[in-house]
Amino acid sequence: MERGSTIAQFDQYAHLAELQVLADASRELKTLLGTDYLIKPDVVVIRDPETDANINRNMHLVDDMVARRTSLRVANGAKATLHASISCKLTIRSDRVQNTRSEALNLMRNRKGRLPHIAAVTAEPMPSRIAAIALGTGDIDCVYHFALPELVAVLTAQGRESLDLVETMIEGQRLRDIADLPLDLVI
Repeated sequence: MERGSTIAQFDQYAHLAELQVLADASRELKTLLGTDYLIKPDVVVIRDPETDANINRNMHLVDDMVARRTSLRVANGAKATLHASISCKLTIRSDRVQNTRSEALNLMRNRKGRLPHIAAVTAEPMPSRIAAIALGTGDIDCVYHFALPELVAVLTAQGRESLDLVETMIEGQRLRDIADLPLDLVI
């Protein structure tokens, strides 16, 4: 994905490019639609469509008469699928929390098809700020901390009350170490 590109290049969001063209041609439509759906993720994980030969390598599953609309097949003219969208916030301020949540909600609302994994990565040292993204209604799948074991060790050594909050996020599967991210994306 080119830097600054939008999600409209992916199968689930290709229709957004058409909406943009229509909105650009009409002031009234632009007013009604806005441009909030043109998300530019920090990091994306893409799944390219598969050839029929690859899909059929172990047994015959698809041909010219079967699975003619799935976005998994190159033969269907499919675009790449957005597998994951990852928002990267070195530190967290209240305005960044809202940006991350807005991005996640727009990914959910504007898709046609499968929802990508939606995650955030941070190096924020303050548990209350991490909780601002990690806890809530599930618009973010999970928050990944670049040094979670070290954060827990420091909070433990200092006897901080905020350790309880971090443990709650970890036990509630809302906060994980960055080392977990690649493995979580396999699912």
